[in-house]
Amino acid sequence: MVKILLKKGNETQFLYETSVGTDNEELTKEITYIYNGRLKVSRICSDEWGERCEPSGGSTFNKDPMGRRNGKQPKENMQELIKNSLADVKEMLSKVIDIASAQLWFSGKELLRNKKLCNFVGNNEKTKIVVKISKMGEGAPAREPVVSEEERRQMMLHAYRRQEELKRRGAAKRRAADVISV
Repeated sequence: MVKILLKKGNETQFLYETSVGTDNEELTKEITYIYNGRLKVSRICSDEWGERCEPSGGSTFNKDPMGRRNGKQPKENMQELIKNSLADVKEMLSKVIDIASAQLWFSGKELLRNKKLCNFVGNNEKTKIVVKISKMGEGAPAREPVVSEEERRQMMLHAYRRQEELKRRGAAKRRAADVISV
């Protein structure tokens, strides 16, 4: 089984197992369906419902004729805050990718829907690959850096310390040479 580590941007989403003989069309549909489902589940899990939901800033009772809400209507200032929050939620929902417009990318190349996975990764079933998902028209996702930011800082610090050490040694050798020549 080929193990696919799915990423969106630089965030790891989930691990998916499939066969190298899988059609990319089917693979794209399944991965997009799981990706969107995970977004929906995480959104539902973060919400609180029912009687526990008491609007902060106070509320007024306004019975819902349909019986779907608890009747605790937020005050005017909170209603404005909710409207702003809805705009944020709509922006978050834009992250949901339509199955028809989903693209999978591996090794800087788009996994074309009319081909099989083995055309891109070979016939080895014990392969683990990193695949990125994006919407059509967004182009190829950005490549991941070779070294992390922390590793880069450590390498720069090491180079600086090495340079300072070499300067000290060079100065000590010059002083020793001056003493010997005198």
